[in-house]
Amino acid sequence: MQVSSINNVKIYNLSHGKSLPEVRHSWIANVQRRIELIQDFDMPTVCTAIKVSRDGQYILAAGTYKPRIRCYDTCQLSLKFERCLDSDVVTFDILSDDYSKLVFLHIDRYVEFHSQHGHYYKTRIPKFGRDFSYHYPSCDLYFVGASSEIYRLNLEQGRFLNSLQTDATQINACDINPVHHLFAAGTLEGRVECWDPRMRTRVALLDCALSSVTEGTEVEGLPSVSALRFNSSLGMAVGTTTGQVLLYDLRSSHPLLVKDHYYGLPIHSLHFHEQLDLVLSADSKIIKMWHRDNGKIFSSIEPPTNINDVCVCPGSGMIFTANEDPKMSTFYIPALGPAPRWCSFLDNLTEELEENPESTVYDDYKFVTRKDLETLGLTHLIGSPLLRAYMHGFFMDIRLYHKVKTMANPFAYEEYRKEKIRQKIEESRVQRVQLKKLPKVNKELAIKLMEEVEDEDALSGTTSILRDDRFKVMFENPDYQVDEQSEEFRLLNPIVSKVGQKRRKQLQRLAEQDGDDEEEEVEGRASSEEEESSDDDKSWVEEVRVQRRLLWAENNARRFKERKQEDRDARLRPRFYQIKDGEEFRSFGDVARKQKMQKASLEQRVKREESLGMLDLADTAVGSKQLTFTLKKVSRSSAIMGCRPCSGKSRSHMRIDFMPRWFYNENMTF
Repeated sequence: MQVSSINNVKIYNLSHGKSLPEVRHSWIANVQRRIELIQDFDMPTVCTAIKVSRDGQYILAAGTYKPRIRCYDTCQLSLKFERCLDSDVVTFDILSDDYSKLVFLHIDRYVEFHSQHGHYYKTRIPKFGRDFSYHYPSCDLYFVGASSEIYRLNLEQGRFLNSLQTDATQINACDINPVHHLFAAGTLEGRVECWDPRMRTRVALLDCALSSVTEGTEVEGLPSVSALRFNSSLGMAVGTTTGQVLLYDLRSSHPLLVKDHYYGLPIHSLHFHEQLDLVLSADSKIIKMWHRDNGKIFSSIEPPTNINDVCVCPGSGMIFTANEDPKMSTFYIPALGPAPRWCSFLDNLTEELEENPESTVYDDYKFVTRKDLETLGLTHLIGSPLLRAYMHGFFMDIRLYHKVKTMANPFAYEEYRKEKIRQKIEESRVQRVQLKKLPKVNKELAIKLMEEVEDEDALSGTTSILRDDRFKVMFENPDYQVDEQSEEFRLLNPIVSKVGQKRRKQLQRLAEQDGDDEEEEVEGRASSEEEESSDDDKSWVEEVRVQRRLLWAENNARRFKERKQEDRDARLRPRFYQIKDGEEFRSFGDVARKQKMQKASLEQRVKREESLGMLDLADTAVGSKQLTFTLKKVSRSSAIMGCRPCSGKSRSHMRIDFMPRWFYNENMTF
């Protein structure tokens, strides 16, 4: 149990776990003082809704996972039964005084009825439901949800009746007045539509969106209605999605009081406390109790986990909450009323605690780690009564801690003073002209976005992706570097640049307009915007074509370069030669020269052999023959080709005189 006092109002958290360290066998005392009001008062994962039956004997809670409903008997202070369901429960209601008649609205549009023995019947509504109310005189169930219609299901006839058509797009909450049975539905547009079940037409329309915005109230978006609750015959409370609660008298269209939670979270639970004339409003973070006349805070409860639903035991100071946690919280506030009769011992317990106030033993202790002890030079105290071991550290008296810290660091005040001076200097530097620090990745894109942000902020006050944390990785991770030489960028850049120019022109045009009505255009003549857009389209299309031609030329040049490189690599690739029988391998250069001479002309080969003094010998079966080639410069007119026997001994040894090739080609006929 945890005791807290807010605004001098004692609040007892009966479901709070142990918070003090277990030292000197104090765990025995903690177990003896621990209060388990209801056994197994929890859910496997999360509790979504909780209610108390009208007779006050049964507490029913819906939760997950798996979807289930649990019923607790307060007479036995334990779990009575548990039933698993097919899907999660949006909300549920108890139609009888006990648990014998239950209605569940599921998340998948199903409406499930349970009797005392278990599941009884299951049907479905056309649209997803968000809330429903039961009209006792006619046995009608009114369902509201993601639709403009209010579906009516008559439990006596067992069939759907004609739906009520509203002007809203969606309806979030509904309630029926317990006195005159007026049905009210809160819409997404911030209105409350009132219907009389005896009529088919709407009787009243209340606009709460404009009334919720008062002086000193800051809202983001349209205040939609998120909660409704009637009080007696003329009182009504309306909760909005922006965190305001409006109190109305049904005889007036203006709110009597507007209470702001200042958290900006939707109000999902509203309750009235008749004895003290209080209103209990809750969002997912806090439960506020305030006076209905002036809005002054009475007290508040802020659990460590988010709140899904709040249930107040009628005529008592007991409050149950369904949380985003397996444990369902139980709070007892004696100032609101006495404890329920099934736990009347709480009154005596709280009275004894108030008569004998005891300060928590560890309020005057400081938790220190072993490293802190080494810094302070107190490691020799480990094992002594001055240090109490707990988890990964120790508890020591706060007075001893401050005294030792002052002795260990006498210049702590000077360090504190220097730190404050440094903070003041940093704050003054912020007011100076700040240099724009460019990121390491995509610097060009960042500069462009900065320029666009300056223009847009000056004209329309818009934001940029530079201020959005979702795009932070784009300027930090090198994998997101924009390649301006890529084909995609070059083809897309003209379009993006034209769109940016068009956007800037549009912003400038909007800034120049001072709210004057637009002039009527002459029929059959295109507007200036159409002309500019057509010119822009032509210009960026031409730029895209130019880029395509450049890319085509670059691709061709690249392919030609690649082929050239492949040819070069092929020439440099090693070649293998086969040596024939009878040949002698000299060198690779000799082989290369032979191949080169084979490709040369006859004239070039003769000149080369004459300069080297080489003779070509041809061995045949008849004998060896030697051919000698002699070049003579003879004029064309007296050019004579002759063939005469050589002066050699062999008859087969001939000497042939040849003329230049140009002479053969022009003067010889065969």
